[in-house]
Amino acid sequence: MNDQQQPYDPYYPQPQIIGYDEYGQPVYQQQHQPQQGYGYDPYAQQQYQEPQQYQGQQSPPYQEQPQQPQQSPQQPQYDPYGQQGYAYPSYDTGQQWAAQPEAPAPAAPAARPVAPAAPVAAPAGVPGQRPASEGPAAERPVPPARPAGDDDREYRTEQFSFIEEPDEDSEDVIDWLKFTESRSERREEARRRGRNRIIALVVVLVLAVVGGLGYLWSAGMLPGSSAEEQKGGTATGPQKRDTIVVHLHDTTGGGTSTVLLVNNATTRQGTSVLLPNSVVVADGEGAATTLGKSVEDDGSSGTREAIGNLLGAPITGTWRLDTPYLDTLVDLVSGIETDTDTEVPDPKKGADPLVRKGEKQSLNGRAAVAYATYRAPGEAETKQLQRFGQVMYAVLRKISDSPQSATMTVESLMQIFDPSLSEKDLGAALAKLAEHAKVGDYKTALLPVGQDGALSEGASDSVVKDILGGKVTAPDAGDVPRVSIRDGSGKKATEAARIVLINGGYAFVGGGDADPRETSQVVYADDLQKATAAEVAKTLGLPAGSVTKGKPSGAAAVTVVLGRDYKVPGAR
Repeated sequence: MNDQQQPYDPYYPQPQIIGYDEYGQPVYQQQHQPQQGYGYDPYAQQQYQEPQQYQGQQSPPYQEQPQQPQQSPQQPQYDPYGQQGYAYPSYDTGQQWAAQPEAPAPAAPAARPVAPAAPVAAPAGVPGQRPASEGPAAERPVPPARPAGDDDREYRTEQFSFIEEPDEDSEDVIDWLKFTESRSERREEARRRGRNRIIALVVVLVLAVVGGLGYLWSAGMLPGSSAEEQKGGTATGPQKRDTIVVHLHDTTGGGTSTVLLVNNATTRQGTSVLLPNSVVVADGEGAATTLGKSVEDDGSSGTREAIGNLLGAPITGTWRLDTPYLDTLVDLVSGIETDTDTEVPDPKKGADPLVRKGEKQSLNGRAAVAYATYRAPGEAETKQLQRFGQVMYAVLRKISDSPQSATMTVESLMQIFDPSLSEKDLGAALAKLAEHAKVGDYKTALLPVGQDGALSEGASDSVVKDILGGKVTAPDAGDVPRVSIRDGSGKKATEAARIVLINGGYAFVGGGDADPRETSQVVYADDLQKATAAEVAKTLGLPAGSVTKGKPSGAAAVTVVLGRDYKVPGAR
């Protein structure tokens, strides 16, 4: 390959390849000096001559020779790639362009290697022809002259070939649009879901706040409501209570002990109300009797009704708890712990005491029964009753606060229960009381009773009204007015007055003695009971002026205080 000395210049005339030597190297045409008066013009129309064959050589057999007469040289089209001297096939006429000598240049730049095309014979007699000794060289076809009448464009579309490639960019753009659109939709859907969740959360929070406030208000736990009264164990409005009566029967020493278990669902307070056996109640016929005697004579249902009439509070059911079942119950809860106020000896001589005096004494079933029923000689009845209350409170602290578990404990006793209180109902009631006892919201109260067995005036209000809710209200249609009697006549007229009241259709709820007085009184508390009090006075034969507004005893609607002016029926 001939070495060129000039640097590459796209506008400089390039040497023409006229053939290839025996080594396959291109042979360039020697450049002539430009004619005088002409300068180099890259856009000048050059004159080409038809290349001729080398002397004594013919064109290769594979070279296509046009079978048409020689035409006059045409001005070739400018090749922008500087590859003058190449012969391009014509797609229109099949003619070839004749290569003409170009204007000589001081030095030609190095030609770029070009893949060889179909060789042609070198023309003879062309100026600048290489000697034949250098060997034959192939000649490439020369493009034909531009046809006459063609436009002045520099390039023709048929001179270029384009490789058709799949247009992946358009598919990428479509995919990108789909991606951005789907991502926008997902974002919008996420925002929409987020807004819906926020709205739902706000609604739930509002409902929770309203519900919580409603519950606190109904329970009286809001500031400014009845919370202070609740903490003190008192109630000022309608409250929901569940009360059951427990009768402990001592199968060994005899006698009974009665406790009311009260669950106040409104104030969330549990209470054990101790009822002395000496309290006067009315039996089924309206006659005055004591609580202890009523349990023995009237049984569970009659005593439950008598207690309800006396206290003006509904009793849900009765639980008869014999001492063997109490023994079993304490063992089922794995024993109890309580502060004992006395030492309980063992019936066996020389044996250690069953219960020792002290704080936090652990008691099993046998010791618990001994402590609950123990009454030392000369002790008041209330002492033994308070010990029974201690045992019940300790048992409630050990029973499960789950209704299911508490019911299973009750069923394990294998005892026969009163029809008014099933095992399931008793288990649920004990579970609620256990819940209060475990957190300290539980107390024990003794119903105050006078020596005559009558409820103490004033002192019983805190128990009857506040704990049991026995506030006297206007009786509903069909209710029988409750009447109690205080005898201050000195004539032992209580029984005679009771019979008169029962015959008159009233419920006798207790009687007792009072300080001697000259005139009788018929006392009512509620203005709605004024008419009832007037009817009671008329029934007993008392003057209308004896009716006065005051404070009846206990839960009675009307209390009659007999004076010396009362005339006992049948007496002279």
